[in-house]
Amino acid sequence: MAPPAASQRYPSPSQPSGKSEVSDLKTQLRQLAGSRAPGVDDSKRDLYKKVISYMTIGIDVSSVFGEMVMCSATSDIVLKKMCYLYVGNYAKGNPDLSLLTINFLQRDCKDEDPMIRGLALRSLCSLRVPNLVEYLVGPLWSGLKDNNSYVRTIAVTGVLKLYHISPSTCIDADFPATLKSLMLHDSDAQVVANCLSALQEIWSLEASHSEEACREKESLLSKPVIYYFLNRIKEFNEWAQCLILELAVKYVPSDSNDIFDIMNLLEDRLQHANGAVVLATVKVFLQLTLSMTDVHQQVYERIKSPLLTLVSSGSPEQSYAILSHLHLLVVRAPFIFAADYKHFYCQYNEPSYVKKLKLEMLTAVANESNTYEIVTELCEYAANVDIAIARESIRAVGKIALQQYDVNAIVDRLLQFLEMEKDYVTAETLVLVKDLLRKYPQWSHDCISVVGGISSKNIQEPKAKAALIWMLGEYAQDMSDAPYVLENLIENWEEEHSAEVRLHLLTAAMKCFFKRAPETQKALGIALAAGIADFHQDVHDRALFYYRVLQYDVHVAERVVSPPKQAVSVFADTQSSEIKDRIFDEFNSLSVIYQKPSYMFTDKEHRGPFEFSDELGNISITPEASSDIVPAQQYEANDKDLLLGVDEKDDNKGLSNNNGSAYTAPSLESSSSISSQMQELAISGPATSATTPQSSFGFDDLFGLGLSTAPAPTPSPPILKLNPRAALDPGAFQQKWRQLPISLTQECSVNPQGIAALTVPQSLIRHMQSHSIHCIASGGQSPNFKFFFFAQKESEPSNYLAECIINTSSAKAQIKVKADEQSTSQAFTTVFETALSKFGLP
Repeated sequence: MAPPAASQRYPSPSQPSGKSEVSDLKTQLRQLAGSRAPGVDDSKRDLYKKVISYMTIGIDVSSVFGEMVMCSATSDIVLKKMCYLYVGNYAKGNPDLSLLTINFLQRDCKDEDPMIRGLALRSLCSLRVPNLVEYLVGPLWSGLKDNNSYVRTIAVTGVLKLYHISPSTCIDADFPATLKSLMLHDSDAQVVANCLSALQEIWSLEASHSEEACREKESLLSKPVIYYFLNRIKEFNEWAQCLILELAVKYVPSDSNDIFDIMNLLEDRLQHANGAVVLATVKVFLQLTLSMTDVHQQVYERIKSPLLTLVSSGSPEQSYAILSHLHLLVVRAPFIFAADYKHFYCQYNEPSYVKKLKLEMLTAVANESNTYEIVTELCEYAANVDIAIARESIRAVGKIALQQYDVNAIVDRLLQFLEMEKDYVTAETLVLVKDLLRKYPQWSHDCISVVGGISSKNIQEPKAKAALIWMLGEYAQDMSDAPYVLENLIENWEEEHSAEVRLHLLTAAMKCFFKRAPETQKALGIALAAGIADFHQDVHDRALFYYRVLQYDVHVAERVVSPPKQAVSVFADTQSSEIKDRIFDEFNSLSVIYQKPSYMFTDKEHRGPFEFSDELGNISITPEASSDIVPAQQYEANDKDLLLGVDEKDDNKGLSNNNGSAYTAPSLESSSSISSQMQELAISGPATSATTPQSSFGFDDLFGLGLSTAPAPTPSPPILKLNPRAALDPGAFQQKWRQLPISLTQECSVNPQGIAALTVPQSLIRHMQSHSIHCIASGGQSPNFKFFFFAQKESEPSNYLAECIINTSSAKAQIKVKADEQSTSQAFTTVFETALSKFGLP
């Protein structure tokens, strides 16, 4: 059915049908302006409601400004409120019209009704027109001396508004001194709280260029002022109490008696029903006792009960906020909360974000006495219908096992997970089993016997597949079919899109070769050939390195790739202790919720001018904090078995210190001998070449690979032509970025000349644009820079989006690619990496 014609549509009752509607309103308001007939106020109300309604939906009704002011001469407080609302909305944009309001607002400031006096004063100060500042001083003085507390409260806020309009007028009129006097002597708690808030803001802004303001600001932290507020704290509302408690946190006590006096005054605030007041009080207690270790521990015991009560009695949002602060305390003192672990059990009706945080807390409070109960509870969550929670519960079990609590029972539970025949459970468990074997090698027999029965075809997640491949290489001697499973995976090399998995395949094939050479020789040859031809730079480099170290000396290759392993004692923490201390100092703030210091998500100087705020947290790292954060490659070394273990680093140093050649073997003593059959494989190149399917390479060397002794260049990738004049609206980019899945995630190196050129980030933007890759947003500062790029196919409107984070310290670039055509993502990534590799070169 076709929509009705425009002339047939009915106008909305809340929207004028044309300009005549506003003109009619203007005429009607003018007629009522001087009328005193009975019921005229009701007629004015109806007209005022229409005007406010139109104004609210964005229709310009400024043409009736004069009529609205004329109609304001009434004692009806509802009309007054609507008129003040209208005037405040249009006054700033129409300063000339604002002059019309001064007389009636000043008249209303002297009204007998304190409510009207306060409303008029608030509206007068909200005009925010610099030319009208002179008209504010008199009414503000009268308001500060008014007998009614409501008017005084409005006047105090008006002084702050005046300061923001004209600081000099506010200071010259000596309003700060008057506010200070009111703060210390007024009987109304709300007036006192407003005075404190206004003075803190005024003196903080003035302190940068006034010594007197600095002294006044410091006087707020004097002992008499602090005790004056704390003795009256029960009179204030929740907002004012939090303001006072934030002030008390900055107070420096003179001695221990001073500390105990303050804590005694605030003891009952821990029982307050408002969570903000409780958290602010907790912060005061914690900060005051930092230098008193025994008392500080007693504070943890004291604040535990109120916080746990708030968790169970509030809304999910409040519970999450309190739990976030509890989590920070649990990490600092887990033994205090160990007996209360049942408070952190998940309830069926809790949202997933609360459950996830509770799982982290269960992990933190686990110890020898409660591990069995906690792990039993976590195992129940593994069958949860919420897959994300099931994954987190399995990870929590693994983290507890890595803390050396009741390892025997936990390993048995983890191995039972592998029998659940759920893909995501198997995937998470494999990753944890890998970490457990790195720390507890003695459990290899039990774990491998179960892992050996898992088919690699049923594992699709890259991290899980990489973990299985690591075990196949590390324990090839204990898994009868390890060479054949690896061979099957290597034969499907081209179908494996994850560079992480391909890297693990190379390393596992090498390890398996050293343990079971005859069965692995063919697979290793295929893996090295495929790796050397791989477009991913890291895969190519590793395959080439393995080939050359094998060519040099198979004994050295074994010592480098598969040395005797030492158990990993400690896994790297994702946050440094300095970062955690900084978050603790910002207790009772968003820093605790976000689990990062405030400068990482509020300071524009450090986060960069990005349009896409949801991506800011990834690179908001300051120079001061960057030295405390573990570099990305250290995480990678912990999560992946890349090339060397922790105990191999000393051996590897020799490779780079022998005449400057990266491929010269170090002068190491011979390790345990390799079988004679393996030596023959490494020496008799032509014979090996004849027996392998890789003979098409035509090279008389190891495994029949057709490579010369010179470094082989990476094969040229398929050419993708891009549109040099591509255009994309920022809004469209942001929408596509949120909707499209990530096609590829890769890491590549940036040459030293490019790192040096990044002192001017615009140079990279111009360089990429010369390769038809355009930048739509950028930001950050050394050592982290972040760029958003887009490109389009030359022949058709197909978009490619890329996020590039460059760390100048590690000379690495993290690249995420999203594309309309997933099939061409690899080709675009190759073009992108090629362009980036040329950055800074002449």
